[in-house]
Amino acid sequence: MSVIPDSETRPQVPAADQTLRILSYLARQRGPVPARTIATALGIPRSTVYHLLAALQEHQFVVHLPEDRRWGLGIAAFELAGGYSRQEPLARLGRPVLADLVDRAGESAHLAVMHGRDVLYIVEERAPRRPALVTDVGVRLPSHLTATGRAMLAALPREQVRALFPDAAAFADRTGRGPRRPGELRETLRGVRERGWASEDGEVTLGLGSVGVAVLDHVGWPIAAIAVTFPTDGAREAGDFAELVAPVAAELGRRIGGARPTTSKL
Repeated sequence: MSVIPDSETRPQVPAADQTLRILSYLARQRGPVPARTIATALGIPRSTVYHLLAALQEHQFVVHLPEDRRWGLGIAAFELAGGYSRQEPLARLGRPVLADLVDRAGESAHLAVMHGRDVLYIVEERAPRRPALVTDVGVRLPSHLTATGRAMLAALPREQVRALFPDAAAFADRTGRGPRRPGELRETLRGVRERGWASEDGEVTLGLGSVGVAVLDHVGWPIAAIAVTFPTDGAREAGDFAELVAPVAAELGRRIGGARPTTSKL
C-alpha cells in the first residue's frame, strides 16, 4: 500500500487554508467570538489569527466589535452567502411554494436573501390583476425597511445586526418612514421576535405593506425570507397574511433541510 507523503497532504498555501478555516468557523457560530477562542478552536497561533483577521477586516469579510473584543462575519461574507443562496436550488424550491401562497393570499409574494445590508429578491410571484412591485427579481432594497429583511435581521445574533448597522450613516431612506438609528432598529426587531413575523407599512412604497417570515436552515440561520405585499387601505390586516406566510416559510425550510421557525406566535 502506497503512503502519501506528508508534504503532499499539507496545505500548499497555509495562510489561505487558515483564512478559510477562520471564515468557516465564524459562519458556524451563533454570534461574534473573541480572537483567542478562534485561535484555540482551530489550533492557530493567536498572533497569526490577529494578522489574518486584520486582513479580512480590511476587505469587509469580518467586523471587529471593540467594546466586546469579538469578531464576526462582515458585509462581504454576507454577499458571498447571498450569492450561494441565489443559485437555482433555492429559487427552484421556492417558486412552487410561493405560487401556492399567492393563490391562497390573493396578493403578490416574493422570496429574498440577505446581501450585505440589503435584501436581494430572487423569486417574485405576482397575483392576477395586481400592479407590478419594486420587489422584482434582482432588485436590492435596504433590509431594515423591508419585511423580508426585518424577518432575517431578527433571526441574526444581535451583535451581528449591530455590526451591520453600527450608526445612523448605515440607514438608507425611501419614503421618510422606518428606523434611522440603531436603537430604533433594535426596537423594531424586538417586536418581530415577539410576534414571530415582520411587517412594514409604506417604508418601501407608500400605500403598500408587507408581512415576512424568515426561512431558517438546520442551525437556525436565516438563509432567506418570504413575504406577501398588499394594499394598506384594504380590509385585511397584517396578521391575516402572517398566518398564511408562516407555514409556507416553514415548508420551504423543511424542503431545504432547515429548521422550522421557533419564534412564531401564530
